[in-house]
Amino acid sequence: MSYQVLARKWRPKSFATLVGQEHVVRALTHALEQNRLHHAYLFTGTRGVGKTTLARIMAKALNCEAGVSATPCGVCSACSAIDSGRFVDYIELDAASNRGVDDMTQLLERATYAPTIGRYKVYVIDEVHQLSGHAFNAMLKTLEEPPEHVKFILATTDPQKIPVTVLSRCLQFNLKQMPLTHIVDHLSRVLEAEGIAFEAAALRHLAKGAAGSMRDALSLLDQAIAHGAGKVEDEGVRAMLGTVGDEHLFALLDGLVAQDVLAMLEVAKLMDARSLSFDGGLQELASLFHRIALAQFAPEALLDEAERSRLAPYAQALDAEYLQLAYQIAIHGRDELSLAPDDYAGFVMSLLRLHAFRPERAGSGKVATAPAPMRTAPPVAAASATARPAVPPAPTPASAAVPVVKAAVAEKAAVPPVDDDWHALVAGLPLTGMAKQLAQHCELSERSESAVRLRLSPVHKHLLGKPQQDKLQAELQNWYGRPLRLEIDVAEPETETPAERSRNMQRERQERAIASIEQDPFVRDVVDLFDANIDESTIKPV
Repeated sequence: MSYQVLARKWRPKSFATLVGQEHVVRALTHALEQNRLHHAYLFTGTRGVGKTTLARIMAKALNCEAGVSATPCGVCSACSAIDSGRFVDYIELDAASNRGVDDMTQLLERATYAPTIGRYKVYVIDEVHQLSGHAFNAMLKTLEEPPEHVKFILATTDPQKIPVTVLSRCLQFNLKQMPLTHIVDHLSRVLEAEGIAFEAAALRHLAKGAAGSMRDALSLLDQAIAHGAGKVEDEGVRAMLGTVGDEHLFALLDGLVAQDVLAMLEVAKLMDARSLSFDGGLQELASLFHRIALAQFAPEALLDEAERSRLAPYAQALDAEYLQLAYQIAIHGRDELSLAPDDYAGFVMSLLRLHAFRPERAGSGKVATAPAPMRTAPPVAAASATARPAVPPAPTPASAAVPVVKAAVAEKAAVPPVDDDWHALVAGLPLTGMAKQLAQHCELSERSESAVRLRLSPVHKHLLGKPQQDKLQAELQNWYGRPLRLEIDVAEPETETPAERSRNMQRERQERAIASIEQDPFVRDVVDLFDANIDESTIKPV
């Protein structure tokens, strides 16, 4: 007997065995059970998610010899003939090769005749969006009021190209892409039934390669079985797909967290030696940063418990803002590979960017939000400030991080604190994002040995998130060199906040620039000569 590929052998033959489309199955089951049958259905979705499979199951449910039911028997002559493609009243039409008005006219003429052996004539038009405009127009009337014995099932991967006049005549169901876990579970069941040994990690690579398509997953599984000589092993599947293994990705992350750039470059060399795809490596790295960000903000969104456990340490070690930057570096690095001297160089430069923009560790072991810039010394400490180095010191190994931080704290403690000039203090703190916005819109109302009290306008109370308050408090403690409690009152500031001062200074600079242009003799001559006007929006201060 000839071999039957897994995608055909394990094609679902009933609603109960269909994977990942529960919302569609539920609606169709209720319609069949209550005999509320529509005359035209439209199934949309990407390739390999079950559109034509659903059409065949619907045809069996309508023509089963046991009667119209959501659970066709699957063994009667009608069900068997539909499964094997021999049922005369089940007609599948490929719109890609039968897209003209003449093809549609012939189909509609045959539709007027009663079924030959079945209860209904079921017409399945696959890739219906490829029909010509005239073909769509020809089928409109019949699609709206077909004979009682005719059911139309349309399938498409691109519903945007279907005329709205056709959409309005159909009951539309959007089929979802298969989740990764659904694909892995289904592949496991198939391999167990086939008696083939496999490794669970290998199935995850196959599921990722399928990109939401169960048919693609089964086709890749066939290829993996052949590649592994009857076994599905993790190393063999990765070699077959040319994908970057998790060990490479997590080795890169470990080097990034430890600020060990040599370890990161060693991973790149290993990938180059194994001829792994650097484009795929950056894609997987971006996906990994995305999942770590999910683990930080919404760990319940990660359905795999093992994955949550593995990502948890990285979610704690990497700052949320840096993760966003790292994600951008990975996806832009992938875009720039074609512009690089070669893929290896482009990949290495992306790794060096990740390292270069990696914030230094704080004393608690938590990653700071940005590399600590040089502090702006207050006027009374000018002599002390001149003794500081002009550039930041070179990065130190992870083992020396704690002594460096202690020394930095001791140095800052020796600098007289900024008591009254909140503006200078905010400018000197290494804040970014929402934490910086919070500090800039606050006014210093009181400072004691154990607390700093700020005042924030009610207009900006949306900035009072716990993460940004914690970050501001940590930087203030780091600046003053001792524990401090941050208290923020929501009330109108009595003096100018740093944000207001910045806006006022910008406005004054803009007004001076406009006045300078308007008073320029050459500009005045041009205005007088041509009766011109000055577009002030184009004037920018320098």
